[in-house]
Amino acid sequence: MSSLTVYDDTRPGQPEFSSHDADAIADRLKPLNVRFERWTDVEPPVRAASQDTVLAVYRPYLDRLMGETGAGSADVISIDLNTPNLTALREKFLSEHIHSEDEVRFFVHGQGHFVLHVDGKVYDVGCTQGDLISVPTGIPHWFDAGETPDVVALRIFTHKEGWVADYTGDDIALRFPAEIA
Repeated sequence: MSSLTVYDDTRPGQPEFSSHDADAIADRLKPLNVRFERWTDVEPPVRAASQDTVLAVYRPYLDRLMGETGAGSADVISIDLNTPNLTALREKFLSEHIHSEDEVRFFVHGQGHFVLHVDGKVYDVGCTQGDLISVPTGIPHWFDAGETPDVVALRIFTHKEGWVADYTGDDIALRFPAEIA
């Protein structure tokens, strides 16, 4: 289930706002220019589907989204307990960072948390199957799919280099662990 929990960045464990309502989540994130929406009118492919199959199923959505954002490519990332170097990958995502392009993800299967750090607030966005999130360029954030991840997500890129992070050096992610169900 999609979720949003907002904290003051000096008070972990003391939520100021919490919701599981997709419209309320989108409304709360909109002033940050974070796009959040649900794509629920398409049947997702099976968990083990090939990248080509996943891209084909979502092609109409991707074409629209890529046209709106000027993105140039899309791929599929799959993270589970069999992912090589899983611990190192998780640590990389768990460090607060920014990007020089919007980070756009659509959750085909599984769940994960994008945690944003903006203007003294921490926004823990729990994304699940059917959720689209777009974190704007320059917003400090981190991602966690938990210690036993099971995620298949579409990634959309503007730059040909793909996922490139500029780490902030802030250890805030250690103070605000995501609540993975």
